[in-house]
Amino acid sequence: MSERTRILFVCLGNICRSPLAEAVFRDRARERGVADRFEVDSAGTSGYHRGAPPDRRSVQTAARRGVEVTGASRIVVEEDLATFDYVIAMDAENLSELDALHRQVEGRARLHRLREWDPEADAPDVPDPYFGGDRGFDDVHDIVERACEALLDDLLGGRA
Repeated sequence: MSERTRILFVCLGNICRSPLAEAVFRDRARERGVADRFEVDSAGTSGYHRGAPPDRRSVQTAARRGVEVTGASRIVVEEDLATFDYVIAMDAENLSELDALHRQVEGRARLHRLREWDPEADAPDVPDPYFGGDRGFDDVHDIVERACEALLDDLLGGRA
């Protein structure tokens, strides 16, 4: 078996968007029978919620769609940029933070924003639903689902 592709999804606090993306990507890879080809994780650019579980609204929204979101918030560390193949940010602010760290440690990871793969992207960022209502979590789940499906397609087709 060839080496696994390592993917790290990143948002600000690692409690809403990035753990959702991690769970959705993992679920889609499992459904396609290729989960063993990927190692997937998530992290945040801030330590605001370090050690906290995913936001209950993300968990509930995903559960209604058959996806289990688990884990505990952690912050991105220098080693992540050296060991992951792809570090995928949810928005421009997170990407900027990652880019600065990437230059500092001369990381090997490829940095991207998740919506680069969203076929229906009307904006470059995955919006942060934290301070919004429940509908925001549904919208974010839709975005993450589309983008993760397309990302998986690209990785399996060798285009990413």
